[in-house]
Amino acid sequence: MILIGNGTIVTRDPLRPFIDRGAVALEGNLIRDLGPGAELKKKYRDAEYIDARGRLVMPGFINTHMHYYSTFARGLSLGGKPATTFGEILRGLWWRLDKQLTLEDVYYSAIGPMLDGVRSGVTSVIDHHASPYAVTGSLFKIAEAARLIGIRSNLCYEVSDRDGEAIKDAGIRENVDFAKYCSDQKDDMLKALFGVHAQMTISEKTLAACIEAADSVGVGFHIHAAEGIEDVIDALSKYDMRVIERLYRHKALSDKSIAVHCIHITGEEMDMLKDSNTVVVHNPQSNMGNAVGVSPVLDMLGRGILVGLGTDGYTADMTESLKTAAVLHKHARAVPSVAWAEPPQMLFENNRTIMERFIGGKVGIIKENCYADIIIVDYRGPTPVNGDTINSHILFGVSGRHVDTTIINGRVIMKERQLVGIDEEELMAKSREQAQKLWDRI
Repeated sequence: MILIGNGTIVTRDPLRPFIDRGAVALEGNLIRDLGPGAELKKKYRDAEYIDARGRLVMPGFINTHMHYYSTFARGLSLGGKPATTFGEILRGLWWRLDKQLTLEDVYYSAIGPMLDGVRSGVTSVIDHHASPYAVTGSLFKIAEAARLIGIRSNLCYEVSDRDGEAIKDAGIRENVDFAKYCSDQKDDMLKALFGVHAQMTISEKTLAACIEAADSVGVGFHIHAAEGIEDVIDALSKYDMRVIERLYRHKALSDKSIAVHCIHITGEEMDMLKDSNTVVVHNPQSNMGNAVGVSPVLDMLGRGILVGLGTDGYTADMTESLKTAAVLHKHARAVPSVAWAEPPQMLFENNRTIMERFIGGKVGIIKENCYADIIIVDYRGPTPVNGDTINSHILFGVSGRHVDTTIINGRVIMKERQLVGIDEEELMAKSREQAQKLWDRI
């Protein structure tokens, strides 16, 4: 048993949101008890004691859309004409990078952002992967990395027609094989979705095959939707429908599915997302970096759509997405009074709800019998920190680098900024070696 004591407990439980000088008792992979620190210290005298020293004790952050493989683009310079459209970014960078990935590259490109995530207090990640010339076994390689690091994961492979029929078929098989494996494992540390790149890179035949395959293993889709205007133009020109409408009419949207971005969508399409109970994930930094536009997040939330927050591979630090979302929508609407409540709602409430759709237990909350995914954050505010002010302190004062202890599923992964049982130096040296080899091939 582990007892985290002498902390400021931020539970995210609306019935008991804040415990000053509190403690949390962990037994196995679950939270057993929480309450006043002095009482629990007497109650659990034999527990391993972690002294929070007045720091914040919080649920771990959840990232609902990530691309681990994109890490090997960090520092990469390909030269040539600068991209002026989203399509040029895809063709000039990402579709050149993913074609060069080997299974070993897949493994090490996942290790780096997983470690970055742990260091930033991220305990659960929903990832979307592509490696068209190393499809078979790629999700299992990422799962191997996730087990080593100890991070709670949901994985999928993005099916696409862009690299030919054989690779498309391999992508479908990889999704199915991995989903079956996860089902057999019955482990909430590892789950699956069925990945599709975007509607603009799959034909009617491929979409039908994906729907049949996903149904056969009982999982939903994880798909980019209306990220760039190119996706909309493609749908209208080929099918006389918009992006969400095409997916909706084919019954590819459901409460099991995630539609990522949803920037270029109409009110009618929002109604379809709501009607199908589909999850939407907002990635503000990536959207700004790719200059694809501003997702109508505030409108979607106002309609009751479940909108979460991700990073899209732009960073592993969820506090960066929180801060960016908070200012992006004020700037876009030119109204400083909007987007105060919604970004914290997406990160602290909706991401929890989204993750819990795909596992059997509870995460993102410090409460009895929920998974022990907990972080200690070295932040002491210059103004009062309490249940009413905590979101403001996180928005303006906390970054991932304030996290000094990360516990996932009851396992201490990082303690006082030191990784436990993980040789980071060796792993990062190998990652740099693999990345250089990949760069040399492009």
